[in-house]
Amino acid sequence: MSSHGNPIPMISSPCGALSGVAEVPGDKSISHRSLILGALAVGETTITGLLEGQDVLDTAKAMRAFGAEVTDHGGGSWSVHGVGVGGFAEPESVIDCGNSGTGVRLIMGAMATSPITATFFGDASLNGRPMARVTDPLTLFGCQAVGRAGGRLPMTLVGAKDPVPVRYEVPVPSAQVKSAVLLAGLNAPGQTVVIEAEATRDHTERMLRGFGAEVSVEETEAGRTITLTGQPELRPQHIEVPRDPSSAAFPVCAALIVPGSDVLVPGIGLNPTRAGLFTSLQEMGADLTFENLREEGGEPVADLRARYSPQMKGIEVPPERAASMIDEYPVLSVVAANAKGETVMRGVKELRVKESDRIEAMATGLRANGVEVSDGPDWWTVTGCGPGEVPGGALCASQLDHRIAMSFLILGMAAKAPVRVDDGGPIATSFPIFEPLMAGLGSDLQREEA
Repeated sequence: MSSHGNPIPMISSPCGALSGVAEVPGDKSISHRSLILGALAVGETTITGLLEGQDVLDTAKAMRAFGAEVTDHGGGSWSVHGVGVGGFAEPESVIDCGNSGTGVRLIMGAMATSPITATFFGDASLNGRPMARVTDPLTLFGCQAVGRAGGRLPMTLVGAKDPVPVRYEVPVPSAQVKSAVLLAGLNAPGQTVVIEAEATRDHTERMLRGFGAEVSVEETEAGRTITLTGQPELRPQHIEVPRDPSSAAFPVCAALIVPGSDVLVPGIGLNPTRAGLFTSLQEMGADLTFENLREEGGEPVADLRARYSPQMKGIEVPPERAASMIDEYPVLSVVAANAKGETVMRGVKELRVKESDRIEAMATGLRANGVEVSDGPDWWTVTGCGPGEVPGGALCASQLDHRIAMSFLILGMAAKAPVRVDDGGPIATSFPIFEPLMAGLGSDLQREEA
């Protein structure tokens, strides 16, 4: 069952060349942070290009529940009249974060150092995901967290009345954990320090500076060290959200494996902490070009052109690249299935605690479609069938995971036989225009009777 309604079975059939312009939605990570930081600023923040997927809409509702005035002006244009750092009001009811791990973890951080209480829950997938990785460091500020066994939602947080600054070493690479700690540090006196052994997406640091917070980043022997000076008055901003590289991954990867394809994806954010997929694809031999390189809102942006690439070969993706492409491994495995040779992905244990166990979900579905896959706790290997040689023909379980559903639908576009997914409903959480966008490029996606 999808997170917000009945299952939506879908089928993706082999199609002709994909061509045209794919205008993917705004970046999800930046959209979440725009709403949250806007709510913590004093005055009105305006946003254009906001991703209006369910995950982000749930964050907008949460900011309203904490007292911010959040207005949808239509066409991706929004405004947030913030309440200031430490100004969150206690919500009158529980906070429903739907399917969004990013949303719930960042919101927990933002409220953890205010003297209020809030209860969080989500859909079946989110309620099964571990939250202790975030609540453990938040308790260091003086926050209390009570949830189900294993640190799972529903969970109640009692914010710290007298928060103290924290120095925290992130045990595993996680932009969500890092960001939650930094957001909590906003309302703590003194300096909060976060140390990460491997760099993760840095939108939070960039955007905090843009809103007027004092944030420094330096490389030390301990790792990448981020220092935030607490209790600033955040200034409202105008934010132009770049298009999401994680969403762009789907039309890009489809173009690489469907014969004759040539697709342009304009205005894609190319933050170096997010661009690992495109580097990996180029190493495989993908025909990718970056046009009109520029900077928008402090983020590097370009127009990305992808063409059919039958010459692609398997590679070993370096473990240190995982943080910059963690959400893209499922669709990379689809490309790998259409390449020649083995693609090895290591250092990816984070995939096992996403919206689903993404390694298990992709390995099971790929095997059902005739692709050889081997896997372990933090690695997996896909042996490519070669261009156009994936047998296909199977029904795959999306596991309430939007990226799993979209990845198998991309697989069906280049397989010998159609590929089905049991539920495409979760796609709306991050890429609500996926179906019409891919249809406009020439794909053959259909909804089936449940």
